Amino acid sequence: MLNGAREASPVTPEDVAESATGLPEATESEPGPGMTLFKVGGKIFAVLTEANDSRPEQVTLKCDPNLALHLREQYPAVGPSYYARLPHWNTVVLDGTVPTDELADMIERSWERVVAGLPRITRDRLQRLHQGQP
Repeated sequence: MLNGAREASPVTPEDVAESATGLPEATESEPGPGMTLFKVGGKIFAVLTEANDSRPEQVTLKCDPNLALHLREQYPAVGPSYYARLPHWNTVVLDGTVPTDELADMIERSWERVVAGLPRITRDRLQRLHQGQP
């Protein structure tokens, strides 16, 4: 799991999946070969894509548009999403150049952005769970 420690080796897809599913009520599904969706409240917060001949392993995450631009400037492995061509999504290539703690924060912020858009009763419950409250 992405635990905040910086590692010399790239974060694996398994690490991303463990971090994403470790968030309250996150679900995982595979709509097709090479792609895994992570959702909360039925809404996607992360898309993990396996490497193939045309792309490396990567994860696409929801992000505040201003922060997304900052992250793209700071890390060459972070760029706009190819599939979700909206300013609210970043794609992170899992090549080891984004620190583990930063990637863990990106996954958590993505979950939080999706939760913020859910109905109030669901949002409040998930936020309490995330803070460790019943």
